[in-house]
This record gives sequence, C-alpha cells and structure tokens, in this order.
Amino acid sequence: MLPPPRPPELTGKATPADEPRPESGPVVAPSSCVAALKLRHGAGVRITARPAGPDGACIVVDPVEVAALSVGEGSGRRRIEFQPPAILGCEMASAVAQWVETTVHPLAKGYFGRDLTALRVGGGHECRNRNRGAAGPLSEHATGRALDIFGFEIGEAPERVSVSVGPSPDHPNFLAAIRQSACGAFATTLGPGSDAAHADHLHVDIKVRGSAAGRFCQ
Repeated sequence: MLPPPRPPELTGKATPADEPRPESGPVVAPSSCVAALKLRHGAGVRITARPAGPDGACIVVDPVEVAALSVGEGSGRRRIEFQPPAILGCEMASAVAQWVETTVHPLAKGYFGRDLTALRVGGGHECRNRNRGAAGPLSEHATGRALDIFGFEIGEAPERVSVSVGPSPDHPNFLAAIRQSACGAFATTLGPGSDAAHADHLHVDIKVRGSAAGRFCQ
C-alpha cells in the first residue's frame, strides 16, 4: 500500500485553496454582447473577472480582456494585438473593435501598404479620478469605457513601421486621419494639443455628453 500524501505544509506545494485569489469579483457567464464580440473577433477577447473598486466604485459592465482582435474575412483575416492587453467593458470593446476593423486597419493599409499588426495601448480599466486628480469625477477609465492609444505597429519585421502619437509625429497625415475617424467613432476624442494630460496619446471613450449624436473632439 502506498503511503498517504504528505500535507501541503510539509511538501511546500500550495493546494488550489492556498493559492492567492484575485481581489476582483467572480467571472460571470458571457452576455450577448461578449458572446457576439468573441464570435466576431476571436479568442484574443477573453472574459475576465469583474474589477472591484473601493466602496462599490469603478464597476465595469461585461468586462473583457482584449489581447488581440481578429478582423476581416476569409484569407484576408488578420490578428491585431493589443500591447499590453486592456480590460474594457464590452460596449467599449465593441466600439474599438468596429473602429479598428472598418477604419484603422484600412487606413494603415492605404498609407503604408501593410497590415496593421498591433496597437500600443494603456489606460483601459483603471479605478481613478479624471486626469488622475486627487478629487473630482471618476474617469471613464474607471468603468472600462475609455482607452488610451500611444501608437500603431504596421507590417512585420524587418519592414515594420512604428507610428507614435505625440506632438511632433513622424507620420502626421496618417495620425490626422486616425484622429478624425476617432471623432466620428467615439463620443469623446482627446489627443496632443488638447491639454497637457493627453500630449502623448489619443484618448477615446463612449461617454455621451449632451445629445446622443454629439461629439467632443479635441
């Protein structure tokens, strides 16, 4: 007869109950939004635990982690990575996915003759106040309804083109077209020249300000 297994405190190996658990809430079954997003844009969209902020703040509806988006059809289908992956609410992720598929990728193809391969992003879900202020209203990032875009990777090495968002960009016409398209795709678009907080990236969100058809674009 084999001896009984040694308890975990003697083996030094943690059991599943001993492993650290995330501070966020439980993963829930996919909503119709999440199911449709995953079906259209592939396994790079992952259901994630619902982020939990202090005192019930920073609630994200239908949170997903976007590591990549598959766009296009058939043999023309392409995978576009998010570097690093971003946690977004499904409504925001869907808006970003549609914009990337119908506008950003075609613009990259048109300007550079190469496929868009990655977005350099930051500031998906982050429980904080607007512009990181010590007080004031919550940022749209706090509810997963905003994304910051710092740059675009186009083509494959060794001919990859890196386009950074900033006050003196290397490819101003391409970035101007991207920014103009974002103003139509999102309720709010802020970028270099709007204020100091957005000098090196493009902020997009879906918060409706005024009428549903209104847009805030700077």
